[in-house]
Amino acid sequence: MTDEVILTLAVLGVAGQAVLAIVLGAGALRLAGVGGPLAWIRDVLWGYELWAAFVVAAIATVGSLFFSEVADFPPCELCWFQRIFMYPLAIVTLLPAVASDYRVARYLLPLPLLGAGVSVYHILVENGVVKETQSCQASAPGGCAVKWVDELGYITIPTLALTAFALVFVLLLLAVLEAKEASNEPSAGPVPHC
Repeated sequence: MTDEVILTLAVLGVAGQAVLAIVLGAGALRLAGVGGPLAWIRDVLWGYELWAAFVVAAIATVGSLFFSEVADFPPCELCWFQRIFMYPLAIVTLLPAVASDYRVARYLLPLPLLGAGVSVYHILVENGVVKETQSCQASAPGGCAVKWVDELGYITIPTLALTAFALVFVLLLLAVLEAKEASNEPSAGPVPHC
């Protein structure tokens, strides 16, 4: 069962990376003056950005708990820091989503951004680009450089975390844009996109 769950989480990670590539591509097109693809993405998500961010954060939280509590992979020091930034997102995205309060999204943006920074650092440690600290070596058997998961040639636990942080950041950013547009419009309905 553990192998199946790990593979499922890896596939979800790849799917999340594909979604990120599509959104980033649409954002790049928007910067080039072609707003259609980004407008379509915003229309699909309109009003559900915080719910989507909650789902991503909740899956990442449950996945992290699965790795430590079911698969018995001891979390290293960097994993704990990533958890510090992810776990609150599973709660603080749900509450404003229930209340449809998109103004809160701007205050949540630092959490996935900082968590992504820790994930990038962890990936660099895992791959030997950055030397592992002594506290990292002491925090778990084998330290922070151990790849407890290595699926599809590149999916590791910090790669999954980075994907989740990036998705949550993009979704929160879209929620911030929605809140900004809603505060600028005279009526309560959605604003057409360019």
